Formats: sequence, structure tokens, C-alpha cells
Amino acid sequence: MAEEDEELRRLREAKLRKLMRRLAEREKKRGEAVLDRPVELTDESLDRFVEAHRLAVVDCWAPWCAPCRVLAPVIEELARDYAGRIAFGKLNVDENPLTPLRFNITGIPTLLVFKRGRLVDRIVGALPRPVLEARLRKHLGA
Repeated sequence: MAEEDEELRRLREAKLRKLMRRLAEREKKRGEAVLDRPVELTDESLDRFVEAHRLAVVDCWAPWCAPCRVLAPVIEELARDYAGRIAFGKLNVDENPLTPLRFNITGIPTLLVFKRGRLVDRIVGALPRPVLEARLRKHLGA
């Protein structure tokens, strides 16, 4: 029974990814900019980025951080799979010290989730993709 549940979950996720890719392709045809990979951000560009996207996720990381390196490919995959629905950015906290101060970031990786320009969630740590995806999906509605 548990194997069947797991298989159903995998099938649902695959179908959702396929639908999201089709949505992104449709938006590309209409000429709208669709981000399918994370954008490098700075202290100066952060506000413009979150204001420009209905739902934006900013990955605050550092090159020396092992959990950040584990999370990086997951962020790349999510950016591809949610292109057109969630915009992903990456901010190196070593090179951009004002953002960690501004948002009181004391541990990395930290994902800052912005909806319509407002911080609505903060996710700390290198969570597995299914857990991270579930947290992000709840912000896609309304």
C-alpha cells in the first residue's frame, strides 16, 4: 500500500512539472520574460527583483557553506520546474552583507520568500526537495 502511495505521489509530481513547463512555454510565446534559472542578486538589486515578480524566492548562501552547495542543484531544478510561476534569485551573503543584516539572517542557507514584494516566509537549512516544494506551493495560491 505504501509503495502505491509513493508511486501516485511521483506520478502527480511529474504531471505537475509537465503542466508548469507548458505554462512557461505559453508565457514565452506571449513574449513575457520567464526565468528558468536563478538570477544572481546583490544588495542593490534585491528590491527590484522581488518587486518585479509576483512570487520570488531568494537563496541566501555562501561558497564555503556545504549545505548551500547541497541545496544549489535543488534550487536550479525548482527554477526550471516553476518557471513563469516562481522567480528564483541567489544572493552571496559574503559579497552582500547588507541583506543578511536587513533580514536578520543568522544561518545559511536561508530562503526568503516574497509575495508581491513582501516577505511572507523564511526557510532555513538544506531541506529535501519534497519538503521545500510543499512549503513553496502554499504560496502559489491567491
